[in-house]
Amino acid sequence: MLPANLPLYQQRVEQHLKQVLSQQPVTDSRLMQAMSYSLLLGGKRVRPFLVYSCGTMLGASLHDLDGPAAAIEALHSYSLIHDDLPAMDNDDLRRGKPTCHKAFDEATAILSGDALQTLAFEVLSSHPYQRVKADTILQMIQRLTSASGYAGMCGGQAIDLAQTNQSTTLEQLERMHRLKTGALIECAVQLAWLCSPSADTRECDNLLRFARALGLAFQVQDDILDIESDTVILGKPQGSDTKANKSTYPALLGLENAKTKAQQLYQEALNALADLPYNTDELRAFAQYIIERRF
Repeated sequence: MLPANLPLYQQRVEQHLKQVLSQQPVTDSRLMQAMSYSLLLGGKRVRPFLVYSCGTMLGASLHDLDGPAAAIEALHSYSLIHDDLPAMDNDDLRRGKPTCHKAFDEATAILSGDALQTLAFEVLSSHPYQRVKADTILQMIQRLTSASGYAGMCGGQAIDLAQTNQSTTLEQLERMHRLKTGALIECAVQLAWLCSPSADTRECDNLLRFARALGLAFQVQDDILDIESDTVILGKPQGSDTKANKSTYPALLGLENAKTKAQQLYQEALNALADLPYNTDELRAFAQYIIERRF
């Protein structure tokens, strides 16, 4: 079931990203084209959705949430550009289109990823917040920095590369995905909480429990779709994980047990939401969408 506000939030962050790019001085038109190509290529916008949905639920304004929503998507887009490079996963397709290094060239792709990464922090720090204090903005920068670097996404990607063609355990696989995929998803709900008037750390803790379960469920479903879906629907090469001999949940657990794992994680996410004193229907619908999606 598609959450009612998902298209609205997708359009909102897309519009804000276009505005951010339009305000950049054009130092090199080809680099700007590559940045725009990758950033505005579409996608589910999972992380911005979580920023908007969790933030509005907690009482934050959409205006204030535009900054962290755009920042986390810019950083995510950088990670996809670099993830697709020949030295990483060497993929030709992303969201049904040629990957950045295929549409442009490898050097331009590397630079566009670098530029989007730094743009994320520029957006997060310079957004004209209305109700977010300077010390809170600093906390948001610290959270995004931690989630995207060695202790988060980059560390997870390094583990992923090291585990290719290697036997691994379920515990090792989950640790890798909690860093590579989960860290930014957890960061999204933290940024939302920091933008809100809520001062109850228990609310943030429950949202983090939700995000941890959701992040793993997202990855398990990705692994399942790599087997069951096709390239046209996925928008990227079907079976690429299997061909690259990567560690996946179906490879470790079997396909049916991987589906059971996704359902267990979905239930964990719902249990975390049950402890929040808010209407969590939208987040519940989003969790369902994550494990039922076909792309």
